[in-house]
Amino acid sequence: MTATPPPRRLPGRARLAFGLGSIAYGIKDNGFATFLLLFYNQVIGLPPDRVGAVIALVLVVEAFADPLVGFLSDNTRGRWGRRHPWMYASALPVAAGWLLLWNPPAGWSPEALLGYLFGAALLVRLALSMFEIPSAALGPELSSDYDERTKLFAYRYLFGWVGGLGMLFLAYAVFLRPDATHANGLQNADGYSHWALLGAVLMVLSILSSSLMLHPEIKYLPQAGARGESLRDHFTAFGRAVANRGFLVLMVAGLFAYTAQGTSFALSNYLYAFVWRFADMDYQLLALALLIGAIGAFFLAPRMTRRGDKRAVAGAFALANAVLLSAPYFLHLLGLFPPPGERQTITLLLVIFCVNTTAGVGAFVLGASMLSDVVEESERRTGQRSEGVYFAGSFFVQKLVGGLGALFAGLILKAADFPANAQPGSVPDATIERLVLIFGVTVFVVYGLGALAYRRFPFGRAEHEARIAALAGQDRAD
Repeated sequence: MTATPPPRRLPGRARLAFGLGSIAYGIKDNGFATFLLLFYNQVIGLPPDRVGAVIALVLVVEAFADPLVGFLSDNTRGRWGRRHPWMYASALPVAAGWLLLWNPPAGWSPEALLGYLFGAALLVRLALSMFEIPSAALGPELSSDYDERTKLFAYRYLFGWVGGLGMLFLAYAVFLRPDATHANGLQNADGYSHWALLGAVLMVLSILSSSLMLHPEIKYLPQAGARGESLRDHFTAFGRAVANRGFLVLMVAGLFAYTAQGTSFALSNYLYAFVWRFADMDYQLLALALLIGAIGAFFLAPRMTRRGDKRAVAGAFALANAVLLSAPYFLHLLGLFPPPGERQTITLLLVIFCVNTTAGVGAFVLGASMLSDVVEESERRTGQRSEGVYFAGSFFVQKLVGGLGALFAGLILKAADFPANAQPGSVPDATIERLVLIFGVTVFVVYGLGALAYRRFPFGRAEHEARIAALAGQDRAD
């Protein structure tokens, strides 16, 4: 038996709690995407293509573990519901893995360090999946209202970006500043260690505070009876989820969007330092500009879909993202952009990155909201609510293609013949131009394909609301 959640407006406390948990995910995601390749290449001294390959392999292994997490969450029964036991249990393993990841042992061979990177990174990501999949699956369970879901996931993405960008700001402003022994603060190993300790503490606080604040909502969640589902049954359901047209369209859009994002994030510090010649204060202003962009998406995404369908707005956001992110690099190659390092150049870039972030985050918010709407479409066909299946499937695709982003970044650096332990201003112009060209073409094409996919989502507001009404009538009859 299933029960469709009512289309209720949630109290502000519940929305806040749903968002708070994503701080941990944002810290992890920003660290992996922005600093991990740089740290193990420029600080530890490992080849970038091999580091990128290891990170990609970690994400692939984790992706195949996510359906199991979804199965366990969907089939957990008890007074704490289906999701909360896993959310509570994840906190300490996440913190332990995060500390290990940024404190590799000294004196190990390159091969041993690559193995260490694989083990520590996998621990972090598997432990955080134990929180993130059950926590995200609460979204469609808390309310079936078309617009309330967009607000919920706006909170989730806002806090995720606040967590990631907050740690990014602290990295640039406090932990990775140049000093007497590090002309380039991004090569300060001790700074990464101290930064990781703060991150571990914040991750634990984020997970536990979100779980505790959402605990009172357990009594309002759909009460699914014991399903007696085997793991084989679950993977059969997972296969049906992948075959669902709405889910498939969102995963194709995600495939392109997360590949482009992963590539962009992994190369971001290389681009800021070596292409645009950011100075110390510029990095702190960058974090502020990106935060303003994420806040813009928090307000803009729900308002732009208030009277319309999510698919058209998500496609427009993704297309704007493709154009805005790639344009400065194409204009730079054509000699039409102000010279790197000048104040006007940095100011213009920060404005572009701010607007670009609003568009990119807005597309992801609406994609998550549309995925929640798929849950009832599946329930109507199958008679089962399988939030864990769908969000595990979503994370499965994200992590597979996130691995592609890290892999692409390493390959791009290799193709550009980018040197290790490089200093800004010392890299040959030909290397910089190859890096800029390959990056610009990659993100424009891949993000643009994501925009086309979003517009193919098969249903909008009218279809969803008719489906909710039908399910509500069925629940009353049962």
